[in-house]
Amino acid sequence: MNTKVAVNGYGVIGKRVADAVRAMPDMDLVGVADVATDWRVRTAVGLGITVFAANDDAAAGMTRAGIPVSGTLAELLAEVDVVVDTTPKKVAAANLPLYRSAGVKVVLQGGESHATTGHSFVAQANYATAVGRDTTRVVSCNTTSIVRVLGALQDAGLLARARGVLIRRATDPGEAHQGGIMNTMVPEAAIPSHQGPDARTVRPDLDVVTIAAKAAHTQTHSHFWTLQLTRPASREEVLAALRAAPRIAFVRMADGLTALNTTVELMRDVGRPRGDMWEVAVWEDVLTVEGDEAYLTYQVYNEAIVVPETIDAIRALTGTATDGATSIALTDHVLGMRREFLPAAVPVRD
Repeated sequence: MNTKVAVNGYGVIGKRVADAVRAMPDMDLVGVADVATDWRVRTAVGLGITVFAANDDAAAGMTRAGIPVSGTLAELLAEVDVVVDTTPKKVAAANLPLYRSAGVKVVLQGGESHATTGHSFVAQANYATAVGRDTTRVVSCNTTSIVRVLGALQDAGLLARARGVLIRRATDPGEAHQGGIMNTMVPEAAIPSHQGPDARTVRPDLDVVTIAAKAAHTQTHSHFWTLQLTRPASREEVLAALRAAPRIAFVRMADGLTALNTTVELMRDVGRPRGDMWEVAVWEDVLTVEGDEAYLTYQVYNEAIVVPETIDAIRALTGTATDGATSIALTDHVLGMRREFLPAAVPVRD
């Protein structure tokens, strides 16, 4: 029997999670809940998604706006096994009592604190510890990328410590008109920035420090890492460790992918829904290894990277897949995730 799923919050992450759930052969999207009456909710109706109101006040407003409402969030919860809360930061924590009284499993997002659930999740790192739990929190986009990439090197026995600089997008593209950063860069006020400590909620033994700033662009984040290795290694060894891990793909400056916008455009050209990139895109030809130090840079598509992790979290909580590798493989196959975005070049011989 398929897992019955609700999504509360049909915004940047919620609509992507809803689509992913609908694509999975072992899940059914029962409905989405929201408080809005704008184009986003109307889009859900147009896609044939059953819409619920997050509360009674929202139900009245949605009905007045002509949106077909099938009930309230409480009624939606009575029909599902698990709810994915993708509401704005700190709203989800306030929703937990309702979820618990309904007896459903709960997946929160990285805007909530680790303490809210007592468990933070990245599928390749700690899937087994989430199996059968009532709640978990899928960590933020940047933290997910850190755990994927640094975790791959740690699993290979290569990583001693990591020091990274993150250049974050100012706001999501769809909200750029509401404010943001123009013609400047804003350093975060504390070192380390929150991503490093957050990564340790998933991998407690990860020696990582992050420094972050917000820049005047709206699409994707970029990371720059200086890595102390456990021993002198070759570039090929580091690449092999990254290739052995899931959800890391490689791009190359030599292919003309020289900036964040070029990779965004590539995702559109390869037919990704909404131009999404679920993988971490590592610049293969930039990666440099000198003795026991490595240097690399990669790109994080903040609107999409946590979607596959959320799907795996659903399976872990409900116990429909007790093995992380099995869930990851199914999710990645259905979504069409890649290790290489471009076909291999075939050199012409004289």
